[in-house]
Amino acid sequence: METDARVRDWYRRRTSSAADWSPDALADAKGSTTVSVVLPARDEERTVGRIVSVIRRDLADLVDEIVVVDSRSTDATAAVAAAAGATVVHQDEVLAHLPPLSGKGEALWKGLAATSGDIVVFVDADLCDFPSSFVTGLLGPLLLDTGVLFVKGTYERPLNGRRGEGGRVTELVARPLLNLWWPELSGFVQPLGGEYAARRTVLERVPFATEYGVELGLLVDLLELVGLDAMAQVDLGCRTHAHQSTAALGRMAAQIMLTAWTRLERQGRVVSAAPPAHSLLQFDTERRAARADVAVAERPPLASLAIEEDVA
Repeated sequence: METDARVRDWYRRRTSSAADWSPDALADAKGSTTVSVVLPARDEERTVGRIVSVIRRDLADLVDEIVVVDSRSTDATAAVAAAAGATVVHQDEVLAHLPPLSGKGEALWKGLAATSGDIVVFVDADLCDFPSSFVTGLLGPLLLDTGVLFVKGTYERPLNGRRGEGGRVTELVARPLLNLWWPELSGFVQPLGGEYAARRTVLERVPFATEYGVELGLLVDLLELVGLDAMAQVDLGCRTHAHQSTAALGRMAAQIMLTAWTRLERQGRVVSAAPPAHSLLQFDTERRAARADVAVAERPPLASLAIEEDVA
């Protein structure tokens, strides 16, 4: 089957809606399976408490633990999350024997290490108007279809109230990269979205890019590990969150490109005479220049650490 036809077939079979998965049906299917929800959070005191409260209120029968990874916040994120009922772990205190790294992917990897659920659900901590259907939607395919190992959320992302205007880095960087190099993944509507879930046994077998390339890296690595048919996506409705500046999006785009480059090299698809640069020169409205470090580190598969400890 040609790639385009295969993607269309996958999209038809593996795309569902959050409304397709009722909490009661999921509770019946859950059995002894344990579920962890991880929220990476840096300076999210305004939103993280409500997200935790909604999950605890609506999904007590489904979610076994809620862990907020405090990523060096300078506000009351940790206190607000704890008051709402989450277990709060500080990013640098998880696997503290390892040299500390920065970035969203680092917080996600540490969250995976700090939890124990058979299924791990990742939710960004900056979401406004968060509904519990974000979690049930992601859990649905995993609890009711043993062939599904990873589920990605898709949604409408308005920008300043305008539909279809959110996700600028997705449309300008991530989607072209995936279509050019990994067209099997072109059916994922929101490849950079922060809401997704997977079985722990799978997540512990892939590396985590530490910066904003983490989502693209996971898609590419999971495609290679488990294949497209073990991956699914669920329409979660509308996702509202704070949008970043164009300069911040530029740095994010550079990190995503570096993450893609690493995968291309690892898969033997490109050969470079020299490594790409890890800095980005940007200009503000007054034409003042500033150089940003956009280097992307990587954490190894979590399972490899356990093997090393057993050998030691």
